[in-house]
Amino acid sequence: MRLDLLQGTLDLLILKALSWGPNHGYGVARWIQERTKDALTIEEGSLYPALHRMTKRGWLAAQWGVSDNNRRARYYRLTAGGRPQLQMEMKSWRQFSQVVGLVLSADPSGR
Repeated sequence: MRLDLLQGTLDLLILKALSWGPNHGYGVARWIQERTKDALTIEEGSLYPALHRMTKRGWLAAQWGVSDNNRRARYYRLTAGGRPQLQMEMKSWRQFSQVVGLVLSADPSGR
C-alpha cells in the first residue's frame, strides 16, 4: 500500500537517510523507499527543493561527485548543525505519533 507523505516528515526522513552517510538525491529517495518497503516514494519535485532548503539552513552540505553509474551527481551529507536537527525532528515525531496514538485508541463512548 502506498502512503502519502505527511506534512513536515520529509526533512526528518532525509536527515535520517543521510545519518548513514553521504548520498546523492536519487540515493536518498531510494533509501527511503527501500526502508519503507515501497510504501513511500519521494518525488523529485519534493526531494530536491527540500535538499536545497536544508542546505541553505546549514543542516546539509553538498559537493559534486561521480555516482556508481559514472554520472556527475551532487552528494549531500549531514553537517554539525544537521545532527542536532535530526535529534530534534525525531523527538518531535515521536511525541506527535504518541499523541495521535492516544486519540486513535480513545474509547468512542468517551470513557
